[in-house]
Amino acid sequence: MPRYFETRTRIIATAAISATVAALLLRTFGVSPVAVFVVSGLALACLAAMVGEGTDQLSRRFGPGATGVLQSALGNLPEFFIGIFALRAGLLDVVRSALIGSILANTLLVLGLAFLAGGLRHGVQKFGGDQTRTMSTLLLLAVAALAIPTIASAPGGPDNGHEAEISIVVSIVLLIVFAASIPFSIRQGGPVVGAEDRLVAVDNLWPIGMSLGALAAAGIGAAFVSDWFVEALQPAMATLGMSQSFAGLVVVAIAGNAVENFVGIRAMLADKGDLAVSLILNSSLQVALALTPILVLASLVVGGATLTLVVSPLLVAALALATLLAAFVVVDGESTWLEGLALVGLYVIVAASVWWGAPIPA
Repeated sequence: MPRYFETRTRIIATAAISATVAALLLRTFGVSPVAVFVVSGLALACLAAMVGEGTDQLSRRFGPGATGVLQSALGNLPEFFIGIFALRAGLLDVVRSALIGSILANTLLVLGLAFLAGGLRHGVQKFGGDQTRTMSTLLLLAVAALAIPTIASAPGGPDNGHEAEISIVVSIVLLIVFAASIPFSIRQGGPVVGAEDRLVAVDNLWPIGMSLGALAAAGIGAAFVSDWFVEALQPAMATLGMSQSFAGLVVVAIAGNAVENFVGIRAMLADKGDLAVSLILNSSLQVALALTPILVLASLVVGGATLTLVVSPLLVAALALATLLAAFVVVDGESTWLEGLALVGLYVIVAASVWWGAPIPA
């Protein structure tokens, strides 16, 4: 048995498969939605751990830039499938809040927890300043582009009544910028194999096919499990009186970003700052520059309702403040646990601001 099939990997793979099958059986046989909700959440965590194993292996070969792009794409599969299903059902508010919540969760919660955990273990941590500055600039551009349709479509604005048209124009521009950013991101950084890694590289490095297969299987599995998770969310959470905004902005977003939660924090704990920041910020960028405009254009053909980029002023302000704070924290190429705590603190404030509202009906 090759050494790269470590005990930890076997345990994670077995747990991911078992939890996914259990969630499917519970859903198929109509067991309590609360049970489906809990088991699906456990399955997402196990699948996230499997993505973490594959990502760690690829990072040793290709560097943090290419790995961040690939892992973020797979990690965002749950949001894509959830968005398509919700669009076909006409649930526009759920789609909008989940997309914005995904950006906020990555930029504030995941990045903050990674900096907090890594800082408590290692003190001040450093990462690629040039790369993070570029990603911060692109993220600021994306947030500005998402805010403009809301402002321009307000009563008295130049685009009032033409929300769909301006949303389509903005979506096309964002997709062009995203396509141009991919080669740049991939070129950033070399393989992150340290001295200790070289001692075990031959025996413990997975074949490329195995790494890609693990990432693809876990990402696709997470997409289906996320759908089951959201399906069971409404009946499971109704008794808590949770508002629909909070469910989409926080619960669905965190569930869909389980992969980034696990991988980013794990990378920072291993003192791989370049990899962690690349994974987390790339995920936010892909949601803002690719996933959101793709869903806007897809809504024109999949049926249901047409998705626009017009959101509430509160969410526009939250996006702007979150992006500015995150950019300010990473621009110097180093992080501390206190900066991580500040990011998490802002996320909690945003989450609290949408807690009160129309509860999910039973």
